[in-house]
Amino acid sequence: MAVPWEEYFQMVLEEKLRTEKPPVHEDDYISQATQLLEKKQEMVEMEEALQAKKEEFQVKMSALKQRRETLEQKENALRESVVRFDKFLKDTEAKQSRARRREEEGWQTAAQKEAEAEALKEELQELTRKKERLERQEQKYRPFAQYLEQVVAQSQEFQEIPELMARFSGLSETRAILTEREQALHKAMEDTRAELLKLVEEKNDEILHQNNQLADLQLRLEEVRTQALQWESRWIHIQNTAAQKTLLLGQIKMAALNLFQTVCKQKKEVPSLAVEDTEGQLEQVQRYFQDLSAMLAKPHQGDPGPPAADH
Repeated sequence: MAVPWEEYFQMVLEEKLRTEKPPVHEDDYISQATQLLEKKQEMVEMEEALQAKKEEFQVKMSALKQRRETLEQKENALRESVVRFDKFLKDTEAKQSRARRREEEGWQTAAQKEAEAEALKEELQELTRKKERLERQEQKYRPFAQYLEQVVAQSQEFQEIPELMARFSGLSETRAILTEREQALHKAMEDTRAELLKLVEEKNDEILHQNNQLADLQLRLEEVRTQALQWESRWIHIQNTAAQKTLLLGQIKMAALNLFQTVCKQKKEVPSLAVEDTEGQLEQVQRYFQDLSAMLAKPHQGDPGPPAADH
């Protein structure tokens, strides 16, 4: 909030009076009344100076206000001039844009008309060439037309050339249909023949594959038969070997039993082992031979021992 100028200067004066120190006098005898008068005189002078400053400030503020109003008027006028100039520029630019657009449209229209004219010119040339070509064809086929006229004149079935041409067109269409059917039948026959050849090739491949498998199976059968013969011969050999081993084992058992019985007879003992205990029998025989070897070795050492007791 702005402070009025009178209050502002009053506040400045009071602040100055509060902060200003009383002057130091050399004479101590000056009375308080004199000091008060001096203060009042100073206040009057300060008020006069303040009033002068206030009037000067008001004059300056009035001049400043007038100058500000003048500047605002100039600024408004300048703003209006800028707006009018901006509007003038925009209008000018819009007019130039419309002029350019109309010019471009004119050029485009002219180019389009020129292109249309060129197209029409080319079309006219093409029609002229087509006309000349048709005229040449007419000159070329005029003998055929004369021939058709003679045919119609001599024919009792046709009265006009279009009737003859219609009949010819019908016959041509029929021939085309028959030709198309023949081609379709021929294509169907070719497709059927190709499918048959494909099936025959597939069956031949399958038969060849089956023959190969059969040959492989026969070869495998021969190999299995050969292996079976080998295993049979091996089995017969095993059986023969087993029989020989069994016979040899029986002979060994009989020999061991005979030796055991002979040893028992020499020792005059009753056989205490079972007939099937061949290992025990051989142990007894081995022990007897060891004792006998020890007995036979003693006389050769020069120290005859006591005679062996008969068992």
